[in-house]
This record gives sequence, structure tokens and C-alpha cells, in this order.
Amino acid sequence: MHAVPGTPRALRRAAYAATVALLAAAVGCAPQPDDNASDKASGSAQEACAKGELNTETSGKLTIATDKPAYEPWFKDDDPASGEGFESAVAYAVAKQLGYDKADVVWQTVPFNKAFAPGEKTFDFDINQVSISEERKNAVDFSSGYYDVRQAVVALKDSKAAKATSIAGLKDVKLGAQVGTTSLASINDVVRPRQDAAAFAKNDQAKAALKNGQVDAVVVDLPTAFYITAAEVTDARIVGQFENRGGTPEQFGLVLDKGSALTSCVTDAVDALREDGTLARIEKQWLSDAVDAPVLK
Repeated sequence: MHAVPGTPRALRRAAYAATVALLAAAVGCAPQPDDNASDKASGSAQEACAKGELNTETSGKLTIATDKPAYEPWFKDDDPASGEGFESAVAYAVAKQLGYDKADVVWQTVPFNKAFAPGEKTFDFDINQVSISEERKNAVDFSSGYYDVRQAVVALKDSKAAKATSIAGLKDVKLGAQVGTTSLASINDVVRPRQDAAAFAKNDQAKAALKNGQVDAVVVDLPTAFYITAAEVTDARIVGQFENRGGTPEQFGLVLDKGSALTSCVTDAVDALREDGTLARIEKQWLSDAVDAPVLK
């Protein structure tokens, strides 16, 4: 994090350091455990997640990051602050659950790959279709998943790839996807094509390559596939989707700094929104087109 002296975060860090020093000095004469220790711990947890009073990057504000451009159907009209689009709506629902009004949310632009790269973050959490993985957990924290997702194949209607009805039918075509994504990983790990996949810095570049015939098909998450074929590359079709492997669904999670004090609070907020049906309602509103597509096996 990048707090400066005088901010609540910096003050808490200083207080924490002083507390550790005092505890170290007093360890030889520590009192017996308090019978009410568990109650105190519970109270401390509630205090840490006090609504609207989290130890955020900017006091009284919640800084949320995403990439630019912010694609539909996740955001509408490249405007994360609108509250429209699935991820914009989820971000504001999480903010509200944490005690922050829409006016208290500050948006920040962070490239997709940088969001989960090692190093301190300048945001409180990032929302950008980032799939939760054990490898990424080495560098950042994740909330619990806010969306279960499958990867899908999009091809021009008159291409060889469009005729594929199985994974085997994709092995001899040129595939592409955005670099650093589970879409690219699906090509390499599931399809295992005979020619190397094309990796693009942005989905816009992948879509342009599809239009220009530089690749036969691209792999994206299923809702994005529906949007591409409906509004962006209308002479393309969804060939199919990959089934989840290992019985555990791929999930998008909110990204936080490694060891962030906010991780448990944000996770609790996401869990509460799932339990009360809010996430399902937002999904129905913004991702209703993401219905079943053929499963490629």
C-alpha cells in the first residue's frame, strides 16, 4: 500500500509496531489467558469491518480498480462509475455492503496483468474478470468468488473452426486469446493445438485478429463471447464452451493486496451478497444472454 504519514493506515501500522515491541518486552510476565479472549477477538473482527470505517487507501473512500477499456457486458460504455454492467453493479453492491455510498467510491485504472502481479497495490480491491488460482494467490489475496465462469470459443461463421463440435476439432486451427488469462491457459491446457496460440495484450486486439483472419478463433469467457457475437463481430458465432475441470468451477474474485487487512471484510461482503440473492439478481440483469452453449468435449 502507499499510505503517507498521518493517514489512518499509517497510524495503524505505527500502533501495530509499538504494540509488538511492548508485547516482546512483557513476554516473560504475561498474564494468564483471559476467559473472554474469544469474545474480544470477535469484537476486534467486527471493529475491523466497521461499516464505512475500513482502513482504506484514502480515509472515508473505497478505491476500486479495473482495466481500460472496460468491456461490456462487465461495464457499460467504458464507464466503471456508471453502476451499469455486471462488474460495475457488483462493485457498488460490495461497496454498499461495506458501508460506502456511491459517492465514496473512487475508480482507478490498472492494467489486467498488473492487478495480480507481485507488489504493493494502490487500490483497495480490483474487479476485472480475474480468475482465482493458486498461482495468483502467491502474489495477491482474493475475495470469495462473485461469478462462476466458463471459457468459450468464438469463430467466424464461415471458418473451419466454426465447424468444430469437439476439442479435437480445434487442434488444427489457429487460436488466440488475451495474454495472462485463463482463456489462453484453456487453449494450451485443454485444446493443446498443434500450432502455438496467438497471445494478445488486449481483447480488442484478439477481436481484430479474428476479423482480419489472423486467427481462426478466439477464446474468451462465455458472457464476453455472447457480447462479441451479438454486438461486435456479428458474422461470428459461439462454437462452444469448455466444461469445468476437476469439479471446481472457475470463479472470478476481487483482487486485494497480499495480506490485506480488508480481505476478510470484502469476502464477508461478497458472501452476504450471494446469500441474500443480490449477485444472482445482478447476473440475471446484465448477463442474461449468457445461456447454455454447446459443451466441447
